[in-house]
Amino acid sequence: MRTIAHSPTVGVYPATSDYVHAMEVREPQRLLFISGTMGLDEKGVAGQTLEEQLELIWSNLRTILASAGMTVDNIVRLTSYLRDPAYADANAAARVRALGARRVPTTAIVVQTLVPEWLVELEVIAAA
Repeated sequence: MRTIAHSPTVGVYPATSDYVHAMEVREPQRLLFISGTMGLDEKGVAGQTLEEQLELIWSNLRTILASAGMTVDNIVRLTSYLRDPAYADANAAARVRALGARRVPTTAIVVQTLVPEWLVELEVIAAA
């Protein structure tokens, strides 16, 4: 599998340093669609702070990816659902920490979560 980032610089607004407009995935063998993943521990208890929930989310995503023989390097698309727009910077920082220099198409949406304690939820598509 090969991925090619596409962020044209003419005719569309510029991409920021932490995402790309599009990711082309060539010849993937497998696709993994991960449901919205919350910042819950193994007992289903939400982290007490936004930072704790973001740590749990990325830990949960790593575990789910590993169950399919993948890592965060296989992520090709990410959607964040934020309970409050004030969470955007912390969410972006957690994504950058998790993905390192890799940039993927990402969208953040402000929503009302089903449970008030759920501050952030991430939905991921991975390819291998």
